[in-house]
Amino acid sequence: MNRTILLTGTFLGMLAIVLGAFGAHGLEKLVDSDAVDTFETGVRYQMYHALFLLFLGMYNGVKIKAKKPVFILLLLGVVLFSFSIYLLALNSLTSFDFKIIGFLTPIGGVFLIMAWIYLGYHILTQKELN
Repeated sequence: MNRTILLTGTFLGMLAIVLGAFGAHGLEKLVDSDAVDTFETGVRYQMYHALFLLFLGMYNGVKIKAKKPVFILLLLGVVLFSFSIYLLALNSLTSFDFKIIGFLTPIGGVFLIMAWIYLGYHILTQKELN
């Protein structure tokens, strides 16, 4: 499980760098500055949570059994939060109206918050840290 968590964190971090570079160097020619700012918010939160996954994969103070739900909540949160933001920021480039998926962004945010709470709870209630 730790390997999966670390590989996912590495992939999401790499993808955040690629998308961040696209947002900084290519996107500003395609959409307005508000959309670029929105896109960068998605990238920033994706990178924060990629780093969270790297920490989680290396941290031995919580049992693997507790890490799995954190991993799932976090992965769902990043996909729903950041990826819906990417699509919303690029909305003007397509004929499809991505605003209909705008409700996914706060749901993703709730999953991210739940991942932090779940990890915090397990750290707090762990009888002995390794």
